[in-house]
Amino acid sequence: MFAGQGMAPQLKGAIDNLIQSNKIVVFMKGTKQFPQCGFSNTVVQILRNVDAPFETVNILENEALRTGMKEYSQWPTFPQVYIDGEFFGGCDIMIEAYQSGELTELLERIKNE
Repeated sequence: MFAGQGMAPQLKGAIDNLIQSNKIVVFMKGTKQFPQCGFSNTVVQILRNVDAPFETVNILENEALRTGMKEYSQWPTFPQVYIDGEFFGGCDIMIEAYQSGELTELLERIKNE
């Protein structure tokens, strides 16, 4: 199924814009100042550890956004991390990429673009 097919065009456009206008966006429960689940907090801590500038979107504030993001990314859980306009993954993928050094390499590469 095409991502975003059943989603309201305004919502899809707003999500597209957020992802394209920020190098890193985390759709999560809570905010980077106050994560509201352990997985979201883990992702925030990883991004802080690698000194990456990132934006967060609190999916708890908007039910349409929360259900829409699952369809948009074809990923059923949160947080959802987008890096350089592409869906990167959730908490487990972030932990793995951080531990292997892949995340640091990717962030260095996009920082220099």
